[in-house]
Amino acid sequence: MNSRRGLGRGLASLIPEEKVKPASGLQEVPPDQIVPNPHQPRGPFREQELLELTASIQTHGIIQPLVVTQNPAGGYQLIAGERRWRAAGLAGLTQVPVIVKDVAPREMLELALVENIQREDLNALEEAQAYQQLMKEFGLSQAAAARRVGKSRSAVANKVRLLGAAPAIRAALLEAQLTEGHARALLGLEGDAEQTAALQVVLERELTVRQTEALVKRWRAGERQPTRAKPTPLPEVHALEERFQESLGTRVRLRTNEKGGGRVVIYYYSDEEFNALYQHLTGEQL
Repeated sequence: MNSRRGLGRGLASLIPEEKVKPASGLQEVPPDQIVPNPHQPRGPFREQELLELTASIQTHGIIQPLVVTQNPAGGYQLIAGERRWRAAGLAGLTQVPVIVKDVAPREMLELALVENIQREDLNALEEAQAYQQLMKEFGLSQAAAARRVGKSRSAVANKVRLLGAAPAIRAALLEAQLTEGHARALLGLEGDAEQTAALQVVLERELTVRQTEALVKRWRAGERQPTRAKPTPLPEVHALEERFQESLGTRVRLRTNEKGGGRVVIYYYSDEEFNALYQHLTGEQL
């Protein structure tokens, strides 16, 4: 884990050092000797995201090792890194880098949750679900859970609050159509129907977080305006998006305006993918 991200004491305060220690240093093991973690805190893996990571791994390999523990029945069980493990299988890798940790079975769930939260590759909703699971399984308060992962209590509380959003908002968060800031603003509206209606306006008009906050404020004051239909993208825009996606190996969206300007939105889903994109676009390595 990277100390520069300001994660506090993290795992050192979670489980005593004599209970969590590397069984060995960095190793290379066949991916078919690894079984997934039954306590995986991430939601279902999105196919497109997995395919994009597979393409990145085929080109650059796995940059961040998987974290595993030895399985009493033989082989290894994942603690963190299931998406990279699945992508490695799709990429046809015969060996993957792992860090083996000596962990008691009782601590597997807690360590898996904390590893995933602190590596910061969960999206906001998945992180909220991980906090909720951590609190439920171990009977922790928000303050206690925050101490376990080196976060502030308010940071944990803000994440967990996202679980009360309308289903459409939670789905948009999982699909990276919406930021955490947008979702938190929409939580200012009462009821799923009102939140979902506002969500449609946010997505159709591509509102910023500030604009979303202003929209919620107007709706709470009873000031609602009819929504404007979002222009249908031209076929040539779709064709250009596909060309960009084929070249970059990731999702790309073009946004144009009537004056001939616009923006290109390039999505990435992990540090590995960002590094690969940077190298592809600049010819340099980070």
